[in-house]
Parts: sequence; structure tokens; C-alpha cells
Amino acid sequence: MELIVFDLDGTLLNRRSEVSAHTRETLQRLGQRGIAYTVATGRTLHASRDLLAGHGFILPHIYKNGVMIWQPDSGHYSHSNLLTNGEIRRVFEAFMDQGVTPFIFTVEPGNRHAVYHPPLQTDTERELARVFGEERGLELLPVASLPAEADITNISALGDRDAIEAVERLVREEEHLVAYAGVAIEGEHLHWVDIHHSAASKGGAVEQLKLDLGVSRVICFGDSDNDLSMFAGADESYAPSNAKEEVKAAATAVIGHHDEDGISEFLRRRFDL
Repeated sequence: MELIVFDLDGTLLNRRSEVSAHTRETLQRLGQRGIAYTVATGRTLHASRDLLAGHGFILPHIYKNGVMIWQPDSGHYSHSNLLTNGEIRRVFEAFMDQGVTPFIFTVEPGNRHAVYHPPLQTDTERELARVFGEERGLELLPVASLPAEADITNISALGDRDAIEAVERLVREEEHLVAYAGVAIEGEHLHWVDIHHSAASKGGAVEQLKLDLGVSRVICFGDSDNDLSMFAGADESYAPSNAKEEVKAAATAVIGHHDEDGISEFLRRRFDL
């Protein structure tokens, strides 16, 4: 069995974070040919469900950069690599020391997702909170109400480059943590960071799917450093032209831009759809 694995933002989705009409038809053609495909994204299930609905994503989905694997047939997570309050304490304190508001993502009862945070300090943080709440439908709660036994999927933040890099340095000292980071807005020294359990990666989750589904070959698509782990284990890996330079360098080949149906066009050629 051959399995195609798609990253979403910056890869399968266009700049409006949508599945284009061209891509929608390509997915239909893959399904008609019996070619298996799924998704590996940094998003939560909640933030992805509506995007994927009706597009044939019937196999297990990889969420939060490999933290969790969702089984759409049963409606449950089959694998997870979660964090505890104790494991994030030093990082949380580092964010606060740097004047950056951390957003703590959790899995709540009933497979709901919530975000806990201390008081917001900047317009950028307030806009980010608005996106989480209004656009992604996540419940926003004060960090003081974070349960002692919370199931934490990740911590994310936006802040000044120096502040984010200081937190990254601390994460490198924490054996159980891994951080992905990058430029949020070019020219404004604003960076993002996303911190997970070190056992969680897209590559590790794809390897689990290979075992669970009996997959013999993997073809993957991605644009950022959180995709490098699955590139390393894939038989073929493709980066859209908008990808980070290190991702392009690791790819089997560089293909078209994500906002110009680059992945969809490549698939039609690759599989003669």
C-alpha cells in the first residue's frame, strides 16, 4: 500500500486556507483510483475538521505535529504524546520572564480542544486569541483555571525574535521537549514558536501509520521545518516553491507554489489522473 501524506497550511491549502476547486477534484480522482492519502498538520482536529470534510480523508489523521492520531471511523484518538503541567513549568516561566504570553493547548473531555493563557499583553496576542476563538472555534480560558492534571498537547506563542530565541534555548535543555519556530511577519522581527513533547513528530506519527495500515511506501508534501521528520522517513518528499529553504533542500524535488495548485498539479502528473 502506498500512502500520500499532506501538510495543510502552506502546502495543500491555498493562501486563504482553503481546499481549492482544482485540489478538490484531484482528491476525488485519487479516491476513484484507490490511491490512499491522509493529512499531517500542526492544526488541531477542531481547526481541521471542516476543511477536510467531504474530501475523502477516511484514513487516520495526524494532528498537532504528530502529538495525536485521530481515527475518523471511531471518532477517537488512537495515539498521543501529551505533556503535563510539571513538564511545561520552566518553559511557561521563561515565556513570562520574556514578556511573551504563552498559549497552552489542551484536550478536554469529549475530545474538545481548549486554549489557556495568562493576560494578553499586545495587539498581536489579542489578534491571535481572536483567531483561536472566532476562526478556529477553540474555547479560551484563563491560565489560572488550567487543571492540575490537564492533557497538554503543545504551547505556542508569538513574540520578539530575541524573546522567542531565548525560550528556544531553554527548550533545548529540556529532554522531553522540542520546539519549532520561524518568522511570523517578515520585516517586523516577530517570530512564532510551537513546543511539543519530544516523542511527538510528524515523522514518528507517519511511521505509526505505516505499522497500523500496512503501508509499504510513503509520499509526503510539506513546506516547513515541522515536516522534515516525515521527509526523512518518506520514500518520496516534495516541497512547494514557497517552502523554507532547508525543506526544499531535503525534498526529492521542489514543485509548484501552494497558492497556484502546485501540489494538485503535481499529483495529476505523477499519477496520470
